[in-house]
Amino acid sequence: MSETAASTVAPSAALRVLRVVQVALALFYGLASALPKLIAHPSAVESFDRMGWSSAGMYTIGALELAGAVALLIPVLQSVAALALGALMVGAFVVQLTVFDGENAATPLGLIVPLALIAWTRREHNKELLRLLLRRA
Repeated sequence: MSETAASTVAPSAALRVLRVVQVALALFYGLASALPKLIAHPSAVESFDRMGWSSAGMYTIGALELAGAVALLIPVLQSVAALALGALMVGAFVVQLTVFDGENAATPLGLIVPLALIAWTRREHNKELLRLLLRRA
């Protein structure tokens, strides 16, 4: 394979892998993280009670996670969604450290890495999103 062909294939393969990661994260946020909060699963209720947050806080976080999961799959929103979910993970990390004594604190940190990669790699879509928003204004 020529050098030009190899350089063309590599980014394409990397973008396909990134897309698989996006879909996996969307499934994780939608099903494993948001759904228990939105259906008030006892484990989610217990965690939010322990934090001293109301059910409104639980439903709000669940709705934000579900919105982020869906937005990760929409090209024009994927970079912004990754940034927003990353911000939620920073908050989750702080909560894990302060309320839960570091229990499971590695989980949000581990999720920030692929979210940051998605936000950076898909950043070109932000120009398109801005154009759409400005056209509506």
